[in-house]
Amino acid sequence: MSRTLRVGGLVPLTTLDYPGMLACVLFCQGCAWRCRYCHNPQLIPPRGSEEVDWSRVLAFLQRREDLLDAVVFSGGEPTLQDGLLAAMDTVRAMGFRIGLHSAGIKPDAFARAVAGADWVGFDVKALAEDCLAVTGVRGSGVANWKSLEHLLASGVDYECRTTVHWHLLSPTRLLTLARRLSERGVKRFAVQLVRTERMLDPRLSSVSLQFDQVELWAALRELFPEFVLRG
Repeated sequence: MSRTLRVGGLVPLTTLDYPGMLACVLFCQGCAWRCRYCHNPQLIPPRGSEEVDWSRVLAFLQRREDLLDAVVFSGGEPTLQDGLLAAMDTVRAMGFRIGLHSAGIKPDAFARAVAGADWVGFDVKALAEDCLAVTGVRGSGVANWKSLEHLLASGVDYECRTTVHWHLLSPTRLLTLARRLSERGVKRFAVQLVRTERMLDPRLSSVSLQFDQVELWAALRELFPEFVLRG
């Protein structure tokens, strides 16, 4: 595998992907899971048709050194790339803080990447026993929750978040998931209602039933010091 980071896309400025920071997002190419609601399916293959050369990424960041606070490595799944750690080191040497978005597909690789991050947005796909229905990959639940253990033990600032498509994750299972996270000491949890306009699995309805979940959201707020609902 290449030691140069493969970047499938770039968002030059965001206030949403690293809380409290002005950041740019690098979408790393490649993912080993096939989440049925994925809205960036072009990032799944290991090579993309619209990759941004790493030298161009660095040139862009050099022009933004006094304008941006952080760089977020997102995906795809950034921790699958051999070039990630070196890229993170390079970006940190330029003076940026490091954000990481990951689902912890390979726990050992995830643990190494977390050690080089300042903040992590961690995707809890579902309860471990339910992950197959979301990712399409056997063993994904074990990996996802093992990586969560690495994250919580690391001391790195983080947010756990779960993307919800009600056809894949019922309100009851979401509440069970949230309770399990709370029991493990998770402090910040976000629920992200799925974007229905573009999904990997065409068999999923384009409409995710947005039930009235006032009681569910109230229950989740009671479980965490910080709870965020994103529509």
